[in-house]
Amino acid sequence: MSGTARCLWAPRAWLAGAWHEAVSFKVGEDGHFDAVTPGTGRPQDGSTVLPGPVLPGMVNAHSHAFQRAFAGMAERRTNEHDDFWSWRDRMYGVALRITPEQLQAVATQLYREMLAGGYTHVCEFHYLHHAPDGRPYDDRLTMARALLAAAQEAGIGITLLPVLYERAGFAQPELRTDQRRFAASADDVLAMHEGLAAHTRDSCQTAMQTVGAAVHSLRAARPASMAALKAGMAGLTGPIHIHVAEQTAEVDDCVAHTGLRPIAWLAQEIGIDARWHLVHATHTTQQEIAAVSSSGAGVVICPSTEANLGDGFADAPGWLASHTAVSIGSDSHVSRSLTEELRWLEYGQRLLHRRRNVAAQPAVSEGSTAARLFDRMLAGGARAAGFAGDKAWGLQAGARADLLVLDTDAPGLAGVPHGHLLDAAVFATGAPPLKEVWAGGRRRWHAGDERDRPALDGFRKAMQTLCS
Repeated sequence: MSGTARCLWAPRAWLAGAWHEAVSFKVGEDGHFDAVTPGTGRPQDGSTVLPGPVLPGMVNAHSHAFQRAFAGMAERRTNEHDDFWSWRDRMYGVALRITPEQLQAVATQLYREMLAGGYTHVCEFHYLHHAPDGRPYDDRLTMARALLAAAQEAGIGITLLPVLYERAGFAQPELRTDQRRFAASADDVLAMHEGLAAHTRDSCQTAMQTVGAAVHSLRAARPASMAALKAGMAGLTGPIHIHVAEQTAEVDDCVAHTGLRPIAWLAQEIGIDARWHLVHATHTTQQEIAAVSSSGAGVVICPSTEANLGDGFADAPGWLASHTAVSIGSDSHVSRSLTEELRWLEYGQRLLHRRRNVAAQPAVSEGSTAARLFDRMLAGGARAAGFAGDKAWGLQAGARADLLVLDTDAPGLAGVPHGHLLDAAVFATGAPPLKEVWAGGRRRWHAGDERDRPALDGFRKAMQTLCS
């Protein structure tokens, strides 16, 4: 960007839940929108004309970047039974081997794929803290810095969430040997938050990089530690994320040890508010959904990973009806596509309820399933990344200048009437039909982008070592 404002122009753009024609975007030198104006007619002289209709960029609200190196590597069964827990044991093999340099290479490729998939910001749930032998690095932020460097190199925004992780289960007070890289107390997480916040300020990346915190899960953290982290975060910025109620075995274990289901226990004993985002929240009751909704907390659903791991179906209609902030994440990265996550979210419900357009609400968005899902995930993802209150998100003045340019010649979009472009993008295409992706006022990805080649070469080199 130059030191002056820059004008972009799109033939149409998705603003406030509807398509608008001839939209002008004024981008300030800070990489945020100074103004978004529909109905401008022809582009002004000097404007950059975007080569297609424009959607706002989406937040990928849940990511474990290192697991990109494991995607596709656990699709064989050698025993009678295979589930989340056996997958996890195999995934730990990658977690125990990956180096900071390999993590940066894997994450750079992943984040480039996310941009191509429609995401312009990612919430990185980061618990891979220590060296492979379990000892802390001299710089406790070594692995975290690798992720920040990857995000900067790829051109994606990131909210880094260092994770509290201190035990193997409700009845296991210590970590397992194969969890040794994950160890972090509440004090450790708060110290990492402070260090990472300083890093983003010093590197002048505050527009693209922010920090929050996370708790791995109820089984992996002591109640006193969760309370200490919550108290410590009271004076700090950023969201707080936690895995919860992903597996029925986890729910049963929580009930056996606490007398309450996971979400009910979290709401009653720790207390949640609008800063909290409950990842997965797959197995819930109506009472738990009501408790989360009344607290102001959000949920993060990861449809492709939850399908891949056999987790079950989240109660998407229940969460949507409760007006809870709902977002999506790609989690283990068996998919890195925004449209595929939205499609799986809806198709899972269609299979479960044997109905069509389950997420649609005819009184909203003219009955469009894609529009309702897109707009709810857009708002929920912004909250999950910490863009709340006075921090705007989307195609509006004050928000970071992130946008997606659709390719109307792509399979599934060619010939589709303008009013149905979002429906077709979600339900009639394979790969996300994008020409360009912008973040922070800069074009970060376009079809055939030459910057994808070095990222892919680095990824392949890392994979050759990890898979040897």
